[in-house]
Amino acid sequence: MAIHQLSALQLSATIHRREFSCHEVMQAFLQRIAAVNPQANAIVNLQDTGQLLEQAEACDAELARGDSRGWLHGMPLAFKDLVDVAGIPTTCGSVLLRDNIPAHDALLVQRMKAAGGIVIGKTNTPEWGLGSHTFNPVFGATPNAFNPAFTAGGSSGGAAVALAQRMLPLADGSDFMGSLRNPAAWNNVFGMRPSQGRVPAFPVNDVWVSQLGTDGPMARHVADLARLLETMAGYDARAPLSLAGLPTGWSSQLVPKAQGLRIGWLGDLNGYLPMEDGVMQACENGLHRLTHLGAHVEPVSPNFSPAAVWQTWLAWRRVLTASRIAPMVAKGRDQVKPEALWEFDQAAGMTAPDFLQASTERSAFYQHMLDLLSRFDMLVLPSAQVWPFAIDMRWPSSVQTPNGTVQMDTYHRWMEVTLYASLAGLPALNVPCGFNSQGLPMGMQLIGQVRGDVALLETGLAYEEAVGDWLAVRPS
Repeated sequence: MAIHQLSALQLSATIHRREFSCHEVMQAFLQRIAAVNPQANAIVNLQDTGQLLEQAEACDAELARGDSRGWLHGMPLAFKDLVDVAGIPTTCGSVLLRDNIPAHDALLVQRMKAAGGIVIGKTNTPEWGLGSHTFNPVFGATPNAFNPAFTAGGSSGGAAVALAQRMLPLADGSDFMGSLRNPAAWNNVFGMRPSQGRVPAFPVNDVWVSQLGTDGPMARHVADLARLLETMAGYDARAPLSLAGLPTGWSSQLVPKAQGLRIGWLGDLNGYLPMEDGVMQACENGLHRLTHLGAHVEPVSPNFSPAAVWQTWLAWRRVLTASRIAPMVAKGRDQVKPEALWEFDQAAGMTAPDFLQASTERSAFYQHMLDLLSRFDMLVLPSAQVWPFAIDMRWPSSVQTPNGTVQMDTYHRWMEVTLYASLAGLPALNVPCGFNSQGLPMGMQLIGQVRGDVALLETGLAYEEAVGDWLAVRPS
């Protein structure tokens, strides 16, 4: 098997057995990137080839001495262009940050470098990571891995396409409103939004309130996903709400589990969420694979008001997004995308009591989710409400359902299905669930128990074994 086709764990093992040198591995991935990335536009700010090969050779010299930095020793990594890597621009897809070169690595980067990874560049993202469509005025658009006429999703679109096109062995993503789950679904890979606090972020301006977004792992295989999560995760005192408690080496002890699981299928929330034709059927096809593994799937109605939860979500999103982009609006309002300005302007009229009321409503929603999870081991929703849309479309202004057209009143309303795990801080795993007649992928979210990341990954392992036919479909 070609080097770039190996799973991350297979690649790690072959490097440590010295079947392939780190130099050979780096060269293979750089050749793959040279062949595919000009059209895929998934990896940006690719670093100098000569310097990358020198770093790989240094890793080979260490192995020759019997030294290994960790399981990622000598493996190429590219971080999402919202994450600081020392010496490489963090543009966030904005012309205002085109020349923003951080002096220090983010905590996530520190941990993955410490495990042995070599940073080769960044992965493309929408401007400010807003909207599930990866395009920006700095690097342009990233097309879907399976059909370049369609979007890759976002905001971790570059990461998902780089994985699907075998330009990276694994990737980091981040998820606020499905930014990791949605592009994973649309590019036929796995992506996990971990429990809130599982993967700490630093440096950040606020460590107490901004608790809706999180970094997480993306991979082509669940075992790789779990190993990467173990590397990313762990308490850090600078992130006081971060989680501890998982034992060292937990990812290597996972056992596939689906037999006897109680799964609640939320579907379209009793018709509340407009779904494009075929989305529900694709997810039901995936659920059938779980029932064949011995899981018990039961349709379940929401025990909360989705319309009220949407308003709660809007309040939280406006405040957190507006605070993040305010400095950029001050620098040049005319150079900030309209969707970001909408969030900023919507937040301007909110008062402190308004926000505290939204926090109270979020707390009540969390209790509703706990009640559902007292009856089921996990809940399932689609990972998207529409199939990948045309790449020249900014965002879907309507959803064509089997029963008619539903107009979207915000730029992200068609992503509403992803907010429930985020608002409750629950772990959610996107798993592939097939393709439509145009060959475009879809995925569904497995939403786990509170801090139930390990159990969720064990279900993911069992599911992966049952969907080999879908996973075997490769981009052309």
